[in-house]
Amino acid sequence: QVQLVESGGGLVQTGGSLRLSCAASARSLSGYSMAWYRQAPGKERVFVAAIRWSEGSTQYASPVMDRFTISRDNAKNTVYLQMTGLKPEDTAVYYCAAAESKYSDYEYWGRGTQVTVSS
Repeated sequence: QVQLVESGGGLVQTGGSLRLSCAASARSLSGYSMAWYRQAPGKERVFVAAIRWSEGSTQYASPVMDRFTISRDNAKNTVYLQMTGLKPEDTAVYYCAAAESKYSDYEYWGRGTQVTVSS
């Protein structure tokens, strides 16, 4: 069982930056995939970015490529999402997710953190 706790959301103006954090309670995240998803009001939850914990390889959704960076800290069992050049359309609840392997679904989810970008 893995527990995920997000933090770092808030209100920011267009063009601003935020860094989200996701602390994981697992003893080891070796082999895991970690991801960020987001859900805007009235819309479905969509993929934002992912990172393979062991290799550090990353993947991004097209709307955030070149603006967002996903990273992890092995010592802290924490994954980050650095967001720059924020736009009003980035407004959403951001969720952290974990999968036990690259072949697994994301079965562990945090409660989410609100990001609001004002125009």
